[in-house]
Amino acid sequence: MALFKKKQAEIDPERLPKHIGVIMDGNGRWAKKRGLPRSAGHSAGADALKKIVTEANNLGVKYITVYAFSTENWKRPEAEVNYLMSLLLDYLKNAEKTLSGENVVIRCIGSRKELSDEIQEQIKKTEKFTSKNDGIVMNIALNYGGREEITNAVKVLAGKVKDGEISAGEITEADIENNLYTSSQPDVDLLIRTSGEQRLSNFMLWQVSYAEMWFTDKLWPDFKPADLRQAIIDFQSRGRRFGGV
Repeated sequence: MALFKKKQAEIDPERLPKHIGVIMDGNGRWAKKRGLPRSAGHSAGADALKKIVTEANNLGVKYITVYAFSTENWKRPEAEVNYLMSLLLDYLKNAEKTLSGENVVIRCIGSRKELSDEIQEQIKKTEKFTSKNDGIVMNIALNYGGREEITNAVKVLAGKVKDGEISAGEITEADIENNLYTSSQPDVDLLIRTSGEQRLSNFMLWQVSYAEMWFTDKLWPDFKPADLRQAIIDFQSRGRRFGGV
């Protein structure tokens, strides 16, 4: 308990990362280590997510984006994909009950056209229900890929050029940012990845340009609020120069 209080005191509330990105990796390995089906790992991962989002909200973090299902995850076995979709659907349905009390605003980012009609409809309901909250914004990256996101933004801008709304030479970084799924949100300040892997895996390629990266060997279901606090403490100890001196 003393260690917990010490770490809490070390966090400077004035220098919190505004936006945290999380690559939640290791659910399958967590289950395998315990002789359980991969589905059990995904369920445990969902439980961990609630605790982490609640902690981030309590600390005062404004935005958190979690990598739930990538555009590449469709390559996984059909049974696992179906389970993940079912788990995500249940999470969205229950979010009104389990997370609205935590004052969380839920948004889903990514391409929705490949998702089932039921999931698309539930996304709309959950986003609408939680939109009245004023706490942390949780972006659930669902059927998301960083390259797809940038490609989609380019297509939108190309359409505007074709329609004469803007000339190609006038396009700025701000124009691209305004057409990303995270439009109006700040870039990621702190990127966390669990399970010992140290790569982006096509996650928020634009938004993490100047993010501080924090890696841990812990598998996602074992990632605790204390780990999040430590990541923030380490973030605050780094000098961020954004290309300057």
